Amino acid sequence: MSGKEKIQLEYPMHCSPKVLYLRLSTPAGLEEWFADKVNMVEPNVFSFQWDDTCQNAKIVASKELKFIRFRWLEDEDPNAYFEFKITVDELTSDLSLMIVDYVAAIDKKDAMKLWDKQIAGLKHVLGSN
Repeated sequence: MSGKEKIQLEYPMHCSPKVLYLRLSTPAGLEEWFADKVNMVEPNVFSFQWDDTCQNAKIVASKELKFIRFRWLEDEDPNAYFEFKITVDELTSDLSLMIVDYVAAIDKKDAMKLWDKQIAGLKHVLGSN
């Protein structure tokens, strides 16, 4: 891979898988916490806007209530993606959101801080701070 590292982060969530999945897989849900504006520009391709920046990502894999994986169309690394995965502990029924992302090694700390900030926003939207 072109200098990118895989990062995996886990966040405990206090909501149902259905409520969480809607915030991860729909333009309206993603717009609540992930980007300023989100639109579906063609089937399985979302446009994400932050201030003056716009990027398109394609859904490359998903399973309802389990996970959704996106790939940035501008990313030259064909193996890079970002994924939201919902896990439920079999014993405790605790729900977690796993984030998988590929970032340049030099940006790893900043990327992790950004995910922490984004997920704090998601928890706020869900009322589960």
